[in-house]
Formats: sequence, structure tokens, C-alpha cells
Amino acid sequence: MADDILRKRRSGGRAANTARRSQSLFAQMPWRIPLNTDRPTEPLREEGVQAIHDGAMRILEEIGIEFLNEEALELFREAGCTVNGTNVRMGRDWVMEMLSTAPAQFDITPRNPDRKITIGGGHILFGNVSSPPNYWDLEIGRKVSGTRAQCANLLKLTQYFNCIHFAGGYPVEPVDVHASVRHLDVVFDKMTLTDKVAHAYSLGAERVEDVMEMVRIAGGLTEEQFAAKPHMYTNINSTSPLKHDIPMIDGCLRCIRKGQAVIVTPFTLAGAMAPVTMSGAVTLSIAEALSAIALFQYVRPGAPCVIGTFTSNVDMKSGAPAFGTPEYMRATQMTGQMARYYGLPMRASGVCAANVPDGQAMWETSNSLWSAVQSGTNIVYHAAGWLEGGLIASPEKFVMDCEVIQMIQRYLEPEVVATSPDDIAIDAIKEVGPNGHFFGIQHTQDRYEDAFYQPFVSDWRNYEAWELAGGLWTAERAHRLYKEIVAGFEPPPMDDGIREELEAFVTRRKAEGGAPTDF
Repeated sequence: MADDILRKRRSGGRAANTARRSQSLFAQMPWRIPLNTDRPTEPLREEGVQAIHDGAMRILEEIGIEFLNEEALELFREAGCTVNGTNVRMGRDWVMEMLSTAPAQFDITPRNPDRKITIGGGHILFGNVSSPPNYWDLEIGRKVSGTRAQCANLLKLTQYFNCIHFAGGYPVEPVDVHASVRHLDVVFDKMTLTDKVAHAYSLGAERVEDVMEMVRIAGGLTEEQFAAKPHMYTNINSTSPLKHDIPMIDGCLRCIRKGQAVIVTPFTLAGAMAPVTMSGAVTLSIAEALSAIALFQYVRPGAPCVIGTFTSNVDMKSGAPAFGTPEYMRATQMTGQMARYYGLPMRASGVCAANVPDGQAMWETSNSLWSAVQSGTNIVYHAAGWLEGGLIASPEKFVMDCEVIQMIQRYLEPEVVATSPDDIAIDAIKEVGPNGHFFGIQHTQDRYEDAFYQPFVSDWRNYEAWELAGGLWTAERAHRLYKEIVAGFEPPPMDDGIREELEAFVTRRKAEGGAPTDF
């Protein structure tokens, strides 16, 4: 029945779709790095911050973190930490000394320096969905395994939308490309279809080294220029509870030794991989993250590091992860307080548990995005396109999420709350008086074009006008925009010689076998 209704809506909207194809695409907000000047929401009192800090330090001192990476174990021994097998215990004084060298703010410069991003301070950045193995769009109408073509189309959306500031991991895993060479093809697409800051997966030495080399080539940089400042980043998850694996720590060590940025994001689900209490889950997450960041600061003091949060809860009826919940929002806000306590930039996420781009998807994602704003988050992963707890990427959801992100950016603009005499508008109020209106006066005429946010997916017409225009539901309007964006997409310029060098590198590394897949 639902499928029949959807088919009717699709067919009813075809005339409207055809009529609009010849029109230019919407006017989006310009590229900018938003600055969040709001006071953060801080649910913890001072004694609460101290309690979580003390709990995290006790975990590091008394329980320890398992590090499976042999090089990391040797480094901890060298630093004077207590290493027993794979268990590492570290004193709080040493941890805090290491954290004191981490920068509170740093820049990452991609191949297009105009797309440089600043992580830290009051800046808030939004990135694309990363790593789902599956794909869903309105045309296919079901969940399918990801392909390189779908991944490339999502990268085109990443480049097209100015409110997306960086290109995270694969926006959908291209299962049709063998895992040994997948990173080569996707990063080539990322380097040629986007000019924004890019990410490397820490899944073995070859992948990290290959991506760093491709970013260096794409930027036209010497090895010295590449290592002189961050041009890319990696993001790792701990294996909660209390464990860091081999390849992710290896990848981070390789990145920081070449001057690149690292984000450490424990994936702590309260009630499953973390205590059922949110303060306990946050405490565990803090301990896991700080253990790795302290190691990286020991190896390279001043290395650009970000503390991430992915603390949410599970559905205690099914065990499935839940996102955008009240508990998720509070955990994000609490982690924001702790990040400021340690002087570290913070990463959060735009996430949901919904399976299709429906109302549930949008209220859960909106909750998570606004909790990022409230918490003082600096970099928001998965901000556009995420479904099914990270198992599905959707272009419709991507477009719909960008509407929310643009609204957040507009909300953060200083002119919205400006209080100059022209903004207070006493003369305009006097001119209109108690019996007039403000539509036609000069004060309005001078400002009306830019006075308010203008949506590109939301439809503000009344029901009759909406119905006459085809009666398209939100996901259908987003699907139409997705198709139009991809059809008219123009890649950012790249020097022919650089493109040839990238192609030659990919060809050579494929001939060498790419990366091993047996770990």
C-alpha cells in the first residue's frame, strides 16, 4: 500500500520535475567557516567535571588500557608507564603533562588553500557521512551494497554544498572495488572531484602512506612542505571497552610523524560497551581517548589532536544503537565540558537510527546536530547523509541534512542578533505606527532580500499551492535536487600534470598489489 502511494506521488510530480529541470539550481549560502559564539550548554557542575576527570584518571592509573600495537607498548615503556603484557597504566601527572602540549586550535590546508579549515576555538565544521557499507535512494527504493559510482556521486554532493567543510571517509563503501585497491580509487575520486580537506583510514600502513602521498601529490607539495603543517587527517575509534587496536594506532603514529592531524573517537554505547549511566559512559570514553592522545603528544609534542565523542545508548529491548536521543545529547554536552577542561578541540557527529529519510531521521539528526552546537563542538562528522546507525548512506538524507546545517549556520551569523540603531529600528517603528505594516517601508525594502534564511528543500507554500506544484514530499524534493546537482556537476580545477602524476601513482600501487586485506 505504501509503495502504491509513493508511486502515485512520483508520477504526479513528474510534470513539475520536468518543468524545473531547465531552471538554475538554488542559491546556497557561500563557503564560510561558522563561528559559534553562544555560551555552551554545560550540564555538569564544577564538581561533576572533577568527578569525571578523576574517574578517567583512575581508569588510566588503576585499570589501564589495552594497547595491542607493539610500537605503542615500547613507547609507553620508554615514557615510564607501567606495561604488563598489552595492558598500559599511566599516571595522571604524566597524562596531563602530555596533554599540555596539544594545540587548542590548528588549521588544515587542502589542495585548494581557499578551503582551509580551522579546528578549535569557536569554529564549527560539518562533514559528509563516512563509511556506511550500504546505500539507499528513492529511485532504488531499497538498501543495496555501495558502489564506486554511488560513492562518487556523494563526493559530488560533498563538493557542491558550501556548508560541508571537509570530505571524510568513503561516503559509502564501494563494495564493487576490491578492498586491496579500494582506497586508491576512492581517494583518487576524492582528490579530483573535491578540493576540500580529506581523510585517511588508519587500516594498515599501506593505506595511510598511500593517502598521505596522494594528498601530497594533489597539493603539488614537496615532502618537506607536506610535513610542515596539516593537509589531511585521520580518525580512529577505540575498541570499547578499554582497548586500542594495532592498525589504527599505527596509522595515527604515521600521520603525526608527518605533521598530519589525528582525531581519537571512542565508540562507547551506554548499556553495551560502556556503563549504562551516561556519566560512566562519558568517563570511559574520556579515558580511552586521552590514553591515545597522551601517547601521540609524547611522540610529537604539539601534534594536532582532537578528542571525539560517540557516546550514545542502546535500545535495551533490542540491543540496537540509538542516536539523537536525550542521552546522546547530554553525553555530547558533557564531553564538550571535558574537552574544554583539557584544552582540546572536540569532534561530535550528526547521526540517527532511522532506516529511511523520514521524520524520525530528521528529528534524531537535528537533535544530534544541535547538541554539537550546544556543546561547543569544533568538527561534526557524519553531518549529512547518515541512516541506520551508520549502515546506510542516502543522497536524499544528505540534501535534507544540508538544509538543517545551513539553518544552523544562519543561526550562528552575528547579524541575526545585531543591535545597532538600524537593527533596533526605532525610526521604522515610529514611521509605521500602530495602524500600518512594515512590508513597504524603506527600512524593509533595503533589507528584505537577505533578511531571513531562504530554504532550498523546505516548501513554505500552503497546501493548495504545494499540491498544484506536484505535491512532492521532502525526500522527493531532495531526490530531485540530488539528480540535478550530479547532472550539472563540474569538478574543481586540477593541473593536468598533477592529475597525471596521481593516475601514475594509482597505477603503480595497484600493480604492486595495493594494501593487504588479511588482518
